[in-house]
Amino acid sequence: MEIRTLRYFLAVAREENMTRAASLLHVTQPTLSKQLKSLEDELGKKLFTRHSFHIELTEEGVLLRNRAEDLVSMADKIEQEFLSLDEITGGDLYFGLAESYQIRHLARELRTFKEYYPGLRYHISSGDTEQVTEKLDKGLLDFAVICETPDERKYSYICFPESDYFGAVFPADSPMAGKDSVTADDLAGLPLFCSNQSWENDIRPWAGEKFDDLHLEGTFRLSYNGSMFAKEGLGILLTLNNLVNTSAESGLVFRPLQPHLEMKMYLIWNRYQSFTPIAERFLKQIRQSFSEE
Repeated sequence: MEIRTLRYFLAVAREENMTRAASLLHVTQPTLSKQLKSLEDELGKKLFTRHSFHIELTEEGVLLRNRAEDLVSMADKIEQEFLSLDEITGGDLYFGLAESYQIRHLARELRTFKEYYPGLRYHISSGDTEQVTEKLDKGLLDFAVICETPDERKYSYICFPESDYFGAVFPADSPMAGKDSVTADDLAGLPLFCSNQSWENDIRPWAGEKFDDLHLEGTFRLSYNGSMFAKEGLGILLTLNNLVNTSAESGLVFRPLQPHLEMKMYLIWNRYQSFTPIAERFLKQIRQSFSEE
């Protein structure tokens, strides 16, 4: 199975049309059809269902698309790593980031780093801990930023110089808007929004024996989306500070949880990872900068 053939397959899966895919790939349609037929023969599975005006992936095709995307991304990353070995002025860095106001520290470091290495290119993907560590484990990322204590058996890490803290977001006309902070008793029986990760790892131990009185109405991985539901009065969003617009014009307010629930952020990488020169230099800079802070 060749990477080139997987690129052909992904193009057809994306376009759902053989003619358009062939045009984008700059190959003839018969050549593309032959390559895909060979791929199906090699795997022993039908990957496409052909209709009059479009092509649809089979269940096996969907599985291959998911695996092929990772393989092609890895091939691209390897190619860029070798191209950058002698590239003194830059190279590529790959990050997977959790949502946090502390990402500003990483952005600041990248700005400073780019002054020394103007050819630097950085690639950012976002997600919760499960999503970004999965990509890190596959070698698709150089670094990840997560908001839970790293597994020291798998990862090395640096702690960010500041912390976030949890609070509740709800409409400004809510009866709770007059409170300085929000307790588990205040939230009991009310519809709550939270990420699955935070609900189990953070809210459960914070609430303690009151946890069974809390009602999870829905889950969100992106706080902004959750805030739109909170604004419509569908529930109260539990999230970190500074992730949601709670200005006077927004119609929303943020109140910290009481007792205070702090969240540390970590820059992590695989313990036995082989870094490119540019990644090695960036790690050296951020180690020094964060230790000084």
